Amino acid sequence: MSWLSKVFELNPVGLNWPRGVLFLDMALVPLVVFRAIGHEQYFVSALFGLLFAWLADPGGGYGHRASHIAVFALIGAGLTALGFGIGGEAWGWLVLATFAVTLVAGLSVAFGVHRFIAAVLLNLWFIVALGLAFSLHHSARITSYTWAQVLAWTGGAALWIVMTFVGWLIRGRQDRPQPVAEFPGDTSRRKLTRPLIMFAVIRALVMAGSVALAFGLNLSHGTWLPIAAMIAMKPSLEQATLVSAQRLVGALIGAAAAALLLLVPTSEHGLRLFAVERGLEVVAFVLFMHGVAIQFWNYALYSAAIAMGTLILVDLPQPSDYAAEGYRVLWTVCGVGIALLVILLAGLLAKHTAKAPQQPA
Repeated sequence: MSWLSKVFELNPVGLNWPRGVLFLDMALVPLVVFRAIGHEQYFVSALFGLLFAWLADPGGGYGHRASHIAVFALIGAGLTALGFGIGGEAWGWLVLATFAVTLVAGLSVAFGVHRFIAAVLLNLWFIVALGLAFSLHHSARITSYTWAQVLAWTGGAALWIVMTFVGWLIRGRQDRPQPVAEFPGDTSRRKLTRPLIMFAVIRALVMAGSVALAFGLNLSHGTWLPIAAMIAMKPSLEQATLVSAQRLVGALIGAAAAALLLLVPTSEHGLRLFAVERGLEVVAFVLFMHGVAIQFWNYALYSAAIAMGTLILVDLPQPSDYAAEGYRVLWTVCGVGIALLVILLAGLLAKHTAKAPQQPA
């Protein structure tokens, strides 16, 4: 009961429904645009560009915000080009690129915690881009161009810059706080100590190894493995264990609920099937809205809502393929397990080194 109470512990001040509604409003814009032009394969890039620019917004004066978001968008565009450019290449290139990107993201803590969080967001997007590129490369029915994916990402980030400009005008050109107050806003530089460098290197090795397993073995839905490993990689074992437990519980709840909902379209045909699929898409976006609203309220429930919405969207083309949910949960468990094992071994090694007697000079 003590373990469950920690996993489902609620933070009353973390509930934010206006933020969830704002997410829904923003997500509908690229969805409608790309659905209207018939190029839904670029929707994910635009959505991540928009949402991650929102999360990385440092607040303050409009010029300060716009310049920082523009730099963030340009770096993200480069990573988008890299991810979709090598997504169809040999898996070794994916491993090398993941190691380099993750290492640079880890060392960015020298420029402040806020910039480190922004770098982690870009790191996460790069892994997602690799997975999308890999799956699109092996799809004979969908054509995807790297330049169009880069344009979609940049357009999503630019949309947030436009939205901040409109809000700045409406509020009388006043400075605004960062939109997601829970993220650290510290931009003061810090010295790269040996523990910080070692953690960055270990994190990069874990991500490279998980990408090697996911793409080298051509695992079905293997992208969930490195994503889970990245989320579980925390500086302390206690923190990593709690987040991992919440992630796993949320993934299990979301997968089970999604499988039940996906029973609905399996018996429908024609117009009724079309209507049911559009209705489930609405349900998925409402789940995303709830997830954003409760992200800092309880991470397990947040993970359940996001996992459920994601599984509904990606499995609608094949609603009877229930093995997909099982694979995603399995790779989530494996990714979390790899991260926890590495953190445990690193902690034991650090303690052993600290207790070892010093050699005489």
